[in-house]
Amino acid sequence: MAITTVPTKGNLLATKRTLSLSQTGFELLDRKRNILIREMMQLISRANEIQSKIDNVYEEAYSALQKANITLGIGVDLARTVPLDNSLKLSFRSVMGVEIPIVTINDPQEKQEIPFGLSQTNSSLDLAFSKFQEVKYLTAELAEVENSVYRLADSIKKTQKRANALKNIMIPRFQKAVKFISDALEEKDREEFSRLKVLKAKKERQKLQKQKT
Repeated sequence: MAITTVPTKGNLLATKRTLSLSQTGFELLDRKRNILIREMMQLISRANEIQSKIDNVYEEAYSALQKANITLGIGVDLARTVPLDNSLKLSFRSVMGVEIPIVTINDPQEKQEIPFGLSQTNSSLDLAFSKFQEVKYLTAELAEVENSVYRLADSIKKTQKRANALKNIMIPRFQKAVKFISDALEEKDREEFSRLKVLKAKKERQKLQKQKT
């Protein structure tokens, strides 16, 4: 792109300030991107761990449920005794301006009372209930982590795009503008210096001529 800035000292100072701000902006964006990437990689590792746990707990839960179905029959009536859980809540925390979700559910440390009568069930069904409760907490945690990873990845992409625009377009453009104005002002100073030298030499010749006359 051609530089059309008028080569004045005022424009030079203004362009240098803009260049400095652009460079600072790039450094901040680069730092933000690195922090977001580090946060995202930690969450990805955490998501893999949770997914592995969920797979194992699901396997245990369905195995226990299958044994309960074999020994007790399909417990439709017993299933209806399990109350609806509406304790899930959503809040947010900020990581470098990115809103990260926090999914909370009733405290998993609290012992969940078995809603069906013990006289009508056996240990397999009790274990299945316990394991599906564990799956519920793990699923809520996994949903939080996966959504956080998605939001961070989207923000990283946008941050990278802005950083690239500054690094590859704006900063070089302002650097060229600074060089153009500086070169033009230096050329102007040289021309002015040469003009003053000519005038000085002319005055000195005139002065010598007057002294001779």
